[in-house]
Amino acid sequence: MATNLSHSEFTQLASEQQIEKTVQALQAHGIRVIVCETGEQARQSVLDLIPEGATVYDGPSRSLEVIGLPEQIEHATRFQSMRVQTSTIDYATQRNTIRKMVVAPDVLLGSVHAVTETGEVLIASASGGQLAAVACGANLVIWVVGTQKLVGTLEDGLRRVYDYCLPLESERAQQVYGLPSAVNKLLTINAEHEPGRITMVLVKQQLGF
Repeated sequence: MATNLSHSEFTQLASEQQIEKTVQALQAHGIRVIVCETGEQARQSVLDLIPEGATVYDGPSRSLEVIGLPEQIEHATRFQSMRVQTSTIDYATQRNTIRKMVVAPDVLLGSVHAVTETGEVLIASASGGQLAAVACGANLVIWVVGTQKLVGTLEDGLRRVYDYCLPLESERAQQVYGLPSAVNKLLTINAEHEPGRITMVLVKQQLGF
């Protein structure tokens, strides 16, 4: 897919006015928002949100990697990393066991691909592995989102997913897995019916893509 990967529309950090408008819309839709100035603040905010003794699954995410969260989760002692647990299970013979563990953790950590000013959230996936936990499986969902992912409308969000994120993710997947990525499954969250279940940590830095 041809695209201009340097398009400032999808890489420029949001203005204070756009952040405020988006935060109000998300909160009106039952999604809690914490706004952080730096990745370091975001990392600590996420760790503070995780309950003692919880099972935590951190989905593959450049945003989490940039602020150093995967290492913190892997070596934590006050909660359990499900990524560490699943790494000891043979995927070929116990795939269904791994799937069940990932679908319903106490806490799911990750990011999203676009957030609209009217409070809609878009998450694209090739496998869909993290989408069930986001939709209803996890007790708590925590997203770390750089404000360059804020867009005006749902149409803008879809363009961000297909024209900007997909080519970059395909390049990464080709290097890591030897195969390009695809938007096989696309989850749109319009609202959360359990207020407080989802928290978005908005960071005024470019995180991920």
